[in-house]
Amino acid sequence: MLLLPFQAIQAGMIGADQMASASSAQADRASVLAVLNRSEVANQLQALGLDPKVAKDRVGAMTDEEVRTLAGQVDSLPAGGISTGWEWAIALIIVGAVIWYVWKK
Repeated sequence: MLLLPFQAIQAGMIGADQMASASSAQADRASVLAVLNRSEVANQLQALGLDPKVAKDRVGAMTDEEVRTLAGQVDSLPAGGISTGWEWAIALIIVGAVIWYVWKK
């Protein structure tokens, strides 16, 4: 038994702020993935040469802070109304830039 390595295990309570940030990060990630699931976004990503499945995998690999930033940028876009397409182009460029940044990291 002396030859077997033992590891110390430590348990502790999780604070409410840690739970809130974890659920917020999951909600942000879900909102970004919901945008990527839209057919027009998937078509635009394919037109830019990026497979939507790869984009979703890259969003899954992002840190919580990166997803929070991206979700904030997506949430700040106007919803509904008359759209000339520039909003979507800017959003796709931002999503593409963040995905490219994470991929090159």
